[in-house]
Formats: sequence, C-alpha cells, structure tokens
Amino acid sequence: MLSLYLLTLAICAVAVVASPPVVRRNSPITLPFAKVISTTGTRSIVERDRTRYNALRAQAKTTTSQDQATNASANNTLVSYVINVGVGSPPELFNLIIDTGSSNTWVGADITHPYVPPFSSLTGETMGAVYGSGQFSGPAVKVDITIGSLQVSDQIIGSAVEAFGFNDGVDGILGIGPTGLTKGSLFPDESATIPTGNNLIPEHLFAVSFEPATSNPELNGELTFGGIDDSKFTGSITYTPITSTSPASQYWGIDQSISYGTTAILSQGSGIVDTGTSLIGLASDLFSVYQTATGGILDPATGLLTVTEEQYANLGDLTFTIGGTDFDLTPNAQIWPRSLNSAIGGESGIIYLVVINLGTPSGFDMDFINGQAFLERFYSVFDTANSQVGIATTPFTNAETN
Repeated sequence: MLSLYLLTLAICAVAVVASPPVVRRNSPITLPFAKVISTTGTRSIVERDRTRYNALRAQAKTTTSQDQATNASANNTLVSYVINVGVGSPPELFNLIIDTGSSNTWVGADITHPYVPPFSSLTGETMGAVYGSGQFSGPAVKVDITIGSLQVSDQIIGSAVEAFGFNDGVDGILGIGPTGLTKGSLFPDESATIPTGNNLIPEHLFAVSFEPATSNPELNGELTFGGIDDSKFTGSITYTPITSTSPASQYWGIDQSISYGTTAILSQGSGIVDTGTSLIGLASDLFSVYQTATGGILDPATGLLTVTEEQYANLGDLTFTIGGTDFDLTPNAQIWPRSLNSAIGGESGIIYLVVINLGTPSGFDMDFINGQAFLERFYSVFDTANSQVGIATTPFTNAETN
C-alpha cells in the first residue's frame, strides 16, 4: 500500500478547530478506474468487512512538487478498488489495492506476477503486515514509484515472498492511511516509521470519486493526488476535523451523527471513512435501530438485510450529519444494485440493503464505517495538511441507479 506517508501525505491525528480552505487544481490528470465484482458470495464480503473492522481495531491498539493534481486509474474487486502503480525504473506495472486503513506499500501478492527487486534496492530490513483478509512479508526495498504522472523516487516498499488472502489479479496494496500505521511493519527496527518520498505533491491531500455501478466491470471513478477535481462534485465541500476519539483517530476518522427518516440512530459518535470496506457498517445497537426502522429481515444465505418491494417503496433517507451538513443516502442508495445480485451470490428479484452489523456496541470502539457504498454517492477529500476529511454531494448522490 503505497503510503501517503510515502507521498509526504503524513496525517496528524490531532483534531483541528477550524477547517482551512483547500486550494483547487483546475486541470487534474484524470485516469478512470473500473468497479469489478468478484463472485465469492456476499456472505464472505460481509464477513470480510467485519474481519477488517476487527483488524483495524486491533491495529490501532498496537500501534516533492508538481504543477497539477494527479489522478490514477483503479478497479473495485468488490472488497477494494485497485490502482495501476509502476514500480522500479523503467516502471513495471502492478495492480495494488487502494487502502485508506493502512500505510505500507508492497507488491508480490500474485505468484503469477512476482516482483524481483534489484539487489542494489535491498535495505537490509524485512517488511510485513497482517490485514483483515490476509498478510504479507518480504524484504524492504527502496525503489522509484509511478502513479499516473506522479513519480516518487527512492520509496521504501515491501517485496513480498509470502502473501495470502488476496484475490487473483491483485498484486499488493497501496496504503494511503495515516503514516503512524507504518510503525511496527519493519524488522528489526520495529519502532521505525517508513520515511517519506520526495515532496512531489503541491497539496498534501488526495480525493476519491466513485460512481454507482450497475454492470460488471464498469468504469466508475478516479483517485486524485495533490488536488481536487471540481467536475466530480456539486455544491461545496464540507470539511470536518479528524476525530480525537481513539481508535478512529488513528485512521481517516470523523465524528458524525446518523438518523433514518425521523428516527435517531446515533446522536454523535466516531468512526472512519474507508475505501477498504465494501458496505456501510454500524455498531450492533445502531444496526438494530436501523433494522427495526426499515423492517429489514436478515437473509441467512447472504448475511444482508432484505426488504420487500412495498418496504422499499416506503424507505426513508439514511442521513449522515458531518461537520454540520446533512448527507442523505436515498432509499435507492441503500440497496445493492439489483442488476448485480447474481454477481454477489444473491437471488434475482430480492432487494438487499448495504448496511451491516459490525458486531460490537456503540461507544466500544468505532461506531460506524462509511465504506464504498457511502463513497459511491459522495465525493471525499482526505486532507493531510489540515488533518481533516471533506465530503460533498455529486451528480450521483440522488441518482436512481439500482
């Protein structure tokens, strides 16, 4: 996971009082990415989201300039989006998972596409990490990294000789989480954090633009480094400080309240905005309120809530209040794309909700995870320099795509 630490996008876990403005770049370099649905079955997706949640909790407890923004292409493998990253010189391309919940970059997950680093790149240390879905270990190497038109010289990444738990076609991870998460990933110097690359980014932030997908695969978004793409959102961006509540404060954590129609679900709590989580996760007591309000029934075959056509017609908005602004997830945005039911092991004609139970009560650790199902309806900005997250509506926020 090519760290934004790597890109000097080191995040400060201290909340800021104000929300400093972010300068916008008007001509970012845009490379599209596609959403690709794996056919492993929805239950494994639900379980993987919960496993990831538990791994993030455990991990938190252990633990260059250019003239324009740079966008890079990526794909979603249902549980993650994947970006094309060049490693070495000349660059060899690898498909790396974009992960806002970790901060190491490494390659070598796919045994059919190994990375053989030059001997001169070896640092003498080993890198390794354990994730909700798998783990890796191998020598740490210092190489050049290329993402779109962005080039980072002498970045330390991992070259896996052992890796498991990753989908076919995935070569590793590009970590764009807070830099402190690299601590403990190097051996023998376990107290070290991975040094940054050259300061190549004019603004220490990145932005994510997803669109709802209705076919598999489908081009549906972009990742922008060092700037904001004004064409991808509507209205203004609402910024909110990184939460001071642990363990969410160790990640891209925010404070928010949640309601469903006129029903209060969470008066105020902390959680994370996470590209590595497929769905929207709520603490167990919050999920129970949502389930009762919607009338959803837990489907034993998939692990997801289902509603009837009549219930769907009567669904209310699921509202996330962030930084004083309400962001409404419409009924259509709360359901899995019905045209893709078979791709996730669901039945044709069944309506599945994308909100899941994290399995722990609110106030215990993280109250929520705003995953891909949330991000596909809202533009998100991860602003390292100002320790804040920005959210905005998009032309797809209220779209009837499902």
